[in-house]
Amino acid sequence: MAKCVGVVLSGCGSEDGSEVREAVLTLLSLERGGAEPVCLAPDLTQSQVVDHLSGKVDPSASPRRVPAEAARIARGQLRDIASVRDNELDALIFPGGHGVAQVLSNYADKGVVCNVHPDVERLLKSMLARRRPMGFICLAPILAARVLGPVAGVRITLGSRACEPAKHAAVMGADVRPCPVRDIVVDQKTSVVSTPAYMYDDARLADVAVGIDKAVRMVLSLARDRRPRPSPGPMARPEEPKGPPPARQPIPAGEPIVRKRPG
Repeated sequence: MAKCVGVVLSGCGSEDGSEVREAVLTLLSLERGGAEPVCLAPDLTQSQVVDHLSGKVDPSASPRRVPAEAARIARGQLRDIASVRDNELDALIFPGGHGVAQVLSNYADKGVVCNVHPDVERLLKSMLARRRPMGFICLAPILAARVLGPVAGVRITLGSRACEPAKHAAVMGADVRPCPVRDIVVDQKTSVVSTPAYMYDDARLADVAVGIDKAVRMVLSLARDRRPRPSPGPMARPEEPKGPPPARQPIPAGEPIVRKRPG
């Protein structure tokens, strides 16, 4: 059975939802790794719509539903995060984008004292309790810092320690480490993996792809294999008995040793 990995989306577009490149690279790496990705999103309305050409909020735009926007990335194969239970998933991954701060939490408005969406917080805590791995890309580690930092002192990266989110994450209780775009930070204690991706404004797609692929492969390696062990076939050899071999019986004195002739 393939490992089932939840990919939490927050819309479609780096300025008001999920970063599309990060999300697609995550899905690609999961499929290449033999996993079964399941796209999830909360059933909310975006707080704002950004014109990605100008980079400015478009006040004339009609309100957009997060699931409808996230379905653009998921090709319509999307589940409401409220319906998902932690025992359905072997791992969980969060691509970045400003939807992390506007949809999955209110970090954009509240900063250090932000609240995380209740269903996101529920999944994070239950995955931690079950010791199932989680991956966080770009800005998404701020969710781990806010939810897991106070209870587990989770180790994460947001790229440079000098950026504001990294400073906020440290205040939230996370152990924040610097990390280049092509690398990852792994917290073995909590099975949390993170990579900076587009936290570096000058990051190249090829470098972001390397970092995300490393993060996904690490998450999959930490996930438990749910595939049943194959039963031995009819020609399978019986298992060797454990323990020391039986002692040889001594030959009685005076009795000849008989060796069979070959053939």
